[in-house]
Amino acid sequence: MDAVRAELLEFVVWLDHRVVELTLAVRNPLLTEAMTSITGLGSATAAIVFLGICYLAGWTDELRVATLAIALTGVVVGTLMWTIHRPFPPGPVCVTGGAETVTSSFPSGHAAAGTIYAMSARRSSLLPFGAVTVLAAAIAVSRVYLGTHYFSDTLAGVVVGVGTFALAAWLHDRFDLDAVVAQYRR
Repeated sequence: MDAVRAELLEFVVWLDHRVVELTLAVRNPLLTEAMTSITGLGSATAAIVFLGICYLAGWTDELRVATLAIALTGVVVGTLMWTIHRPFPPGPVCVTGGAETVTSSFPSGHAAAGTIYAMSARRSSLLPFGAVTVLAAAIAVSRVYLGTHYFSDTLAGVVVGVGTFALAAWLHDRFDLDAVVAQYRR
């Protein structure tokens, strides 16, 4: 079993480095400017804006599930970054705001947030799933392109986003949140 794990890890590292090489080869100023703009859509500030839009639009279920998923993601991503301490890829184009507090590239919280947006749209009859999914994919790609994450960091962020959203949706569907909130307001 250890041999299989070692081979898998070796393959992931090999793939990550090939993606870095490809990224460095295709970078250009126009694409870099676009990716720098796109990457911000996965930030904590953008997540708050997303939740604010859900609130203002009256999308109660979307708001509740996305809020819980984003909170769970923050805990999972923060814990993984704190425990794994994977160094950042070489040659980053930019470092986004707040990066001085981030000590690890694994996993990508931006990719996780974008995934939560897409999963929210998939679950909703009101949000445009296709457009939001393209946006989420662009956020994930931007993290690799800008050199702030390896490919596997971003893929792990997507997995975290899917997992925390699935848990949040299950909790939302399993428990009557209105009754829980009403109980504490008494």
